[in-house]
Amino acid sequence: MKTLRIPIALQQGVMQCLRAKLAQAGEYFDCTFPEPAISFQQRGTSAGTAWLERWEIRLNPQLLLENQQRFIDEVVPHELAHLLVYRQFGRVAPHGREWRWMMMTVLQTPARRTHEYDLAAVRSLPLRLSAACPDRTPP
Repeated sequence: MKTLRIPIALQQGVMQCLRAKLAQAGEYFDCTFPEPAISFQQRGTSAGTAWLERWEIRLNPQLLLENQQRFIDEVVPHELAHLLVYRQFGRVAPHGREWRWMMMTVLQTPARRTHEYDLAAVRSLPLRLSAACPDRTPP
């Protein structure tokens, strides 16, 4: 499987967005949240995934490269909101009222559940199944 190189400017954009949104959340809740780990290992048609217990966000490198700033502005807050909701409320519905509230009120970002990126490039890549997530069982 081909490994994509993410330009440093895009990596910096991801981190700037992440840190700005973490600061917003910290100000809102009057606390400091740890910075989650970021990896560019998400595969398939998902733009990103929040790994709650690991406090990690996985981003799709192909979709990041193709959509750049739009991806950063939409996907980074989306996945961060999942982590923040888990930290504040525990396990709740993935895109339920707590998540929508976190997106709109705390992170001041539109609460969109899905992305509308062109998926042609990621659909043509071979998919790697992973059993690392205990909440998912491969078919």
